[in-house]
Amino acid sequence: MPKRIASLTDLQISRAKPQEKQKTLFDGGGLYLLITPAGGKLWRFKYRFSGKEKILAFGAYPEISLGEARQRREEARKHLANGVDPGEIKKSLQAATVARLEEGFEVIAREWHGKFASSWSTSHAATTLRRLEADVFPVIGDRPLADIKAPELLAMLRRVEARGALETAHRIRTICGQVFRYAIATGRADRDPAADLKGALPPYKPRHLSAITDPAKVGDLLRAIDGYQGSFVVKSALQLAPLVFVRPGELRQAQWAELDLDRAEWNIPAERMKIKKAHGVPLSGQAVAILRELKALTGRSRYLFPSARSNARPLSDNALNAALRRMGFEKDEMTTHGFRALARTILDEVLGFRPEIIEHQLAHVVKDPLGRAYNRTTHLGERKRMMQDWADYLDRLKAQK
Repeated sequence: MPKRIASLTDLQISRAKPQEKQKTLFDGGGLYLLITPAGGKLWRFKYRFSGKEKILAFGAYPEISLGEARQRREEARKHLANGVDPGEIKKSLQAATVARLEEGFEVIAREWHGKFASSWSTSHAATTLRRLEADVFPVIGDRPLADIKAPELLAMLRRVEARGALETAHRIRTICGQVFRYAIATGRADRDPAADLKGALPPYKPRHLSAITDPAKVGDLLRAIDGYQGSFVVKSALQLAPLVFVRPGELRQAQWAELDLDRAEWNIPAERMKIKKAHGVPLSGQAVAILRELKALTGRSRYLFPSARSNARPLSDNALNAALRRMGFEKDEMTTHGFRALARTILDEVLGFRPEIIEHQLAHVVKDPLGRAYNRTTHLGERKRMMQDWADYLDRLKAQK
C-alpha cells in the first residue's frame, strides 16, 4: 500500500527555513515545494510521460499560492490523462508569448528608430523616441502591431489632443504611420491604420518661428547684440548668427577643427547637418574678425562656444534665446532660428539675390531641372559674394541709428 503523504499547509510553508542543502516538502500527487539554501521556495510538479520522469516548474511561493499550485497540478494531470505532455504545453505557451512580444508595437518601433536614427539629426532622433516613450508605448507598446486598428490609434491620439498638444498629436500620427509602413515592408503588418486617420484630428496650423525682417528693426537688433553685457562667448555667438544664418544647433556645436580662417571657410561635416550632407559656409571679413577675437579666448577648447560649466560641452539649447530675452526681444518677436528667416527674406526681397543661391546657403536641398540634388560646391563663387555683400549690408543697418 503506497505511503500516504500529508497535504501541506500555509503555516507549514511559511515556517519552513532554508538549510545547507535543498529541502523538499511534498503535497501529494506529484506536487512539492523545493526550498533552496538561498531561501527560495519553488513549486515543482514531478510526473512521468512516455516512460520518462520529468519535472515542471509552477513558479515561486508566495507569488504562486498553495491553492494556485494545486490548481496547476490538477490541470497538468488532466493533460496527462489525455495523453498530452504538460511540459510541451508550457513551452508552446511561452513561445507564443515571446512571439507576441516580438511583434509588439514597441519592439518594432524601436527597431525602426534604430535603423533610421543615424540618418536624422540628433535632436530629431531624440524627440521622436521621447514622443514614442511618453505617449505611445504606455498605451499600445505591448499590442501586436498587426492587431492595432484605426479606432484604437485615434483614441490614443485624442488623449494627446485633450491636453492641448494638437501639434504633438499630429506628429505622433506621422511617426506611427512610419512605423506601420516599416512593419509592412518587413512582413509584419498588412496595412497602415494611421493612414485611415487623415482628417480625424482637427487641423493644426504650424506657427512660424519668430523673426525680425524689417530692415530698420534689424538694425536695432544688431546694435543690441553689440551692446550685450553678458558672456563674451554668448555675445560672439549672437554676433555670428546673422552673418552665417546656419541652424542654431549647427552654430552652438561649431568646432574649431571645422574652420579655416585664412581661407575664410567653415565646413560643417555631414553628421552635424540636418540633411546629413556636408555644408560649406563662406565667411565674410566681419565673421572672420569675430572668430579671430573669439579664438583668443576659446581656441584651446574643442568648441567655438563652450558651456560656462565645461569646455567639453557646447552652449545649451536655451543660452542664445535666453540672451535675446534679456535684451528685451520676446519669444514671439525673435528667436535664434529667426536669423535664418531674417536672411532669407532680406536677401531675396531687398538685396535681390537669386532664390536658389539663398537656398543653397541655407543648406536646403536644391535640385537641378532633372531632379538631381546639386552638390555642396555649387554656386560657391556667387555664395561667397553674397555672404560678403550681406555682412556689408548688415553693417550699414547698424550704422543707421
